[in-house]
Amino acid sequence: MLVSKATSSTTPLAGPPLPFLALGDSYTIGEGERAAHRWPVQLAALARQQGLFLAKPTIIARTGWTTAELQAAIARANNQKAYNLVSLLIGVNNQYRGQSVALYRTEFRALLATAIGFAGGQPRHVVVLAIPDWGVSPFAHDRNQAQIAQEIDQFNLVAHEECQHADVAFVDITPLTRAAAGHENQFTADGLHYTSVQMRQWAALALPVVQQQLR
Repeated sequence: MLVSKATSSTTPLAGPPLPFLALGDSYTIGEGERAAHRWPVQLAALARQQGLFLAKPTIIARTGWTTAELQAAIARANNQKAYNLVSLLIGVNNQYRGQSVALYRTEFRALLATAIGFAGGQPRHVVVLAIPDWGVSPFAHDRNQAQIAQEIDQFNLVAHEECQHADVAFVDITPLTRAAAGHENQFTADGLHYTSVQMRQWAALALPVVQQQLR
């Protein structure tokens, strides 16, 4: 995991806010929470508090999307803009549907290349967040939690390896999601997705990485 210490001395950037694109699934749109509580929105707000003028994110994400569905949606959007920061959090639905890790590697690698393209070909302007472990959620109380955790770890290992190969930052939020077990205030009404309390932790963990990338 690429993480560096946050500082309060980030120099504010002059000019318009830095464009930010967030790619993903229900965890990116903050299913069950208000738009202001989505983790990319919270990340942008935290960055601005630190003097890094990051724009509110453009989001391409939908509940239930796999890597292939996200890639197809990006193609349909035909977005030709360039972004100073691109985030990617995808894969839980691949695991949930029982898709193979090998297929995930191929499709994640393609998405990573797409994200780098949105970032003007600069890998250091891309940040990937690990897949949360939904096995500890109230929704999964009657599921095989050990198996879910093992599979999530396998998918995350692939994502981490591909990020290393591409020189892209990988932020491991999975331990934070596992620590949410038993804390009702960290899960939305559906018992599966996360409240602003948990998502703020993701944003806070990603913040120093983003500061290092964009300074």
